[in-house]
Amino acid sequence: MKSGMDTWLLSRMQELKDLQGLIGLATWDQETYLPAKAAPARAHQLATLQGLHHERLVDPRLGDALARALSDGAGLSDDARTMAAILHREREREVRVPAALVKALAEAQSHALHAWREARKERRFARFQPALQRLLALRREQADAYGHDGERYDALLEGYEPGMRVSRLTPVLTALREQLIPMVGRLTASAPKAPDLFDGRRYDKDAQWRFTLRLLADMGFDLEAGRQDLSIHPFTGGTHPLDVRLTTHVDESQPLSALFSTIHEAGHGLYEQGFAPELHRTPLAAVPSMGLHESQSRLWENIIGRGRPFWEHYFPILRDDYFPQALAGVSLEDFLAAVNQVRPSLIRIESDEVTYNLHIAVRYELELLLVRDALPLDELPAAWNERMARYLGVTPPDDTQGVLQDIHWAWGELGYFPTYSLGNLYSASLHRAAARDLPDLDGHLRRGELRPLRDWLREHVHQHGFRLPAEERVRRVTGQGLTDTDFLSYLRDKYGALHGLAP
Repeated sequence: MKSGMDTWLLSRMQELKDLQGLIGLATWDQETYLPAKAAPARAHQLATLQGLHHERLVDPRLGDALARALSDGAGLSDDARTMAAILHREREREVRVPAALVKALAEAQSHALHAWREARKERRFARFQPALQRLLALRREQADAYGHDGERYDALLEGYEPGMRVSRLTPVLTALREQLIPMVGRLTASAPKAPDLFDGRRYDKDAQWRFTLRLLADMGFDLEAGRQDLSIHPFTGGTHPLDVRLTTHVDESQPLSALFSTIHEAGHGLYEQGFAPELHRTPLAAVPSMGLHESQSRLWENIIGRGRPFWEHYFPILRDDYFPQALAGVSLEDFLAAVNQVRPSLIRIESDEVTYNLHIAVRYELELLLVRDALPLDELPAAWNERMARYLGVTPPDDTQGVLQDIHWAWGELGYFPTYSLGNLYSASLHRAAARDLPDLDGHLRRGELRPLRDWLREHVHQHGFRLPAEERVRRVTGQGLTDTDFLSYLRDKYGALHGLAP
């Protein structure tokens, strides 16, 4: 890369990227193939790797080199200037947090994970409350160390969605919530009866696996630069754009789990494989935000993978070639009704694409109050249940199906939840732009041609990595930034047709 950047600085950037790759590989292995007895050894190995990364990132020489590069920006290429700015931002956040606080957070997270698991077994939030109280206090301290303009949540949100602020996010998510609540009411009242495709039916695991590999190949995921394996909780990881690891979960009684997990994770994986080669081993070989990353998985899983054009091609193949007995007598209409049911539910990860964002609204509003120290923790379960009843019309029978269902707060991941909704909003806007530029997009899907969409996303989104902030990238591609208009239009058009309602 002809960047005009100091050789030492570029070498340090590459070294940091290599260490991140090794951490990613060790973490992926931890969730897939690691022997049970090796867990303590892997914890030490990860701690060592993370320590090496931290030492190199906070090295004063790196700070000096970045300062020189940014002050002498005229001598740098656009990419080099952006790389320096990204790494400077990351380093500034890291050096502001005292080492004692980093250690205290690590210990608090470990304790919180154990307490959360025990609380779930007991179905009792009070078992988790002291650990969460400690973690919240430390996260508030961390937010203050990062610095903010009076809204601590902004400092935590910055780690997942750079540039996004509560003052911008809250109106968007509130308006979305207010549109979705009556929409859910209309759709559930008019819902056609969907057949139960799973009760008593067996979907062979090997057949599921073969079908997911076929989908990966058709989507354009390079299986010579990545792989798919099994895990309890599907995720995407890896070491490098030429080594991207996906996982899925196979259940003989619930084939949609593997199918949609693979499509979802492939959306993430295509993004990771799609960075321009000249960006590899640099800070630009990264996604600008978790919301934009999530937009890719949501676009493929929901807009494409639950859509009629996609299944006009793939359903006959799924039924006739993979599950001729389990799907005998099932029509395309039956299948579409089954994969697109709108039904308020207790569990976020099992919810449909219409109600999903209401689950996120509950979590975002509550964790904003928690970070502000405006909600006593002993009132959290009741506040959760009240919002679930108000937004979704369901009330958890116990804390395990309510406030304890997600692991994010036990991990200390405050500020992460809203990125899921941002991903949904961005996905619809990007799909609208793709349909504009690919007039025969639905025709491609009906013929099982998934590469045209993959190629369009690679050209307009993937290859650019972190050259622009997430919302600016979306604006460049679609002509507008963050909006709920495209997402709501998509839902109205799709479910109006499915339910026989006027748009």
